[in-house]
Amino acid sequence: MTDNKFPPENNLPAGYVPPTVWSPETKSGGQFASINRPVAGPTHEKVLPVGKHPLQLYSLGTPNGVKVTILLEELLAAGHTDAEYDAWLIKIGDGDQFGSGFVEVNPNSKIPALLDRAPKGEGEAVRVFESGSILVYLAEKFGAFLSNDLRTRTETLNWLFWQMGSAPFVGGGFGHFFAYAPVKIEYAINRYAMEAKRQLDVLDRHLASHEYLAGSEYSIADMAVWPWYGLLAANESYPDAGTFLATEGYTHLQRWQKLIGERPAVKRGRMVNRTSGEPSSQLRERHDASDFETRTEDKIGGA
Repeated sequence: MTDNKFPPENNLPAGYVPPTVWSPETKSGGQFASINRPVAGPTHEKVLPVGKHPLQLYSLGTPNGVKVTILLEELLAAGHTDAEYDAWLIKIGDGDQFGSGFVEVNPNSKIPALLDRAPKGEGEAVRVFESGSILVYLAEKFGAFLSNDLRTRTETLNWLFWQMGSAPFVGGGFGHFFAYAPVKIEYAINRYAMEAKRQLDVLDRHLASHEYLAGSEYSIADMAVWPWYGLLAANESYPDAGTFLATEGYTHLQRWQKLIGERPAVKRGRMVNRTSGEPSSQLRERHDASDFETRTEDKIGGA
């Protein structure tokens, strides 16, 4: 039967007709096709490494991973010595996130995942997954970057959850079809570029009258939003995406992204578990504060 609303010859690829029931044998293609699958659970046995610190982070230097390493470095810079941590590299391209040990910490098999071996009240180690949950957990554990004032705390959480709900459109939507999909699909790129621009405007309008997202206080909301939208505004996320979205026109967002990006702890947090860029900017695993000086890829002979 011919579909008059969506004639198959206009589909991409031409002639494509969705099956009645989707098959897991269908290949999606694209950069991450080899690691995507329609079921959960581990694919292999692999015990996670454990370092010397109570906080064990298993992550990668993506925007979601960077949120957490920024907070950890900010906590240390603020004098919270108990926030020392081991950051282990999870190579998602190799399927490390499907190892049995990682799945025990995060059943969703996504980075980042945190294991706190010295939780408040003592007892067994606490697993924390989802980057937003990790930020709240650490902020409450150390009493920092999440205000106790009702209005400021609520505004902080407003923007944290805004990022958690909105960024998939920028990452999984715009970023995927603009940078990673095996073909350029005009409809998909236009659809997600429109939403990305709307979100950038949301931030720009808010930051016109606020120094930081929650007001006058730097918080976990800034740490959550900056790796996604700050780097996009700075044209440092998907190749040429800032140019494509004309992000230089968002003047208040640009002011904010530069303010956050110049913080020493943010610069350090960006380096942790990073596997691309200049070798001097890559600290693939972090186990001590001195690693920033001695263990970057240029120092240990990495390419």
